[in-house]
Amino acid sequence: MNITSETNGEAVVVRLEGSLDTTTAPTVQEALDGFVEEGHSLVIIDFGPTDFVSSAGLRILLATAKKLRPSGELKLFGLNPSVLEVFEMSGFSTIFAIFDDEAAAFAG
Repeated sequence: MNITSETNGEAVVVRLEGSLDTTTAPTVQEALDGFVEEGHSLVIIDFGPTDFVSSAGLRILLATAKKLRPSGELKLFGLNPSVLEVFEMSGFSTIFAIFDDEAAAFAG
């Protein structure tokens, strides 16, 4: 898993490249926790380069969203069809704000 980020004011765009699974979830959780602790109230995750998300990955996203409440928000974009299917089958597509691209995530 390769994690890169770009700060834009109080927002941070995080790009996850590879698989978000049991092996990589702790590293991603640590990175996301760091962004929250730095005071970013908007965390936007680019799933474009992410090829797989397991239940462990879904759990860290849920944990991050809870840490951002009540004043912050977690948004996702760029989910490929197989990753989107995981979100839809698990019901997480109704929990998270999911957008087609980065501009829509910032606007929405």
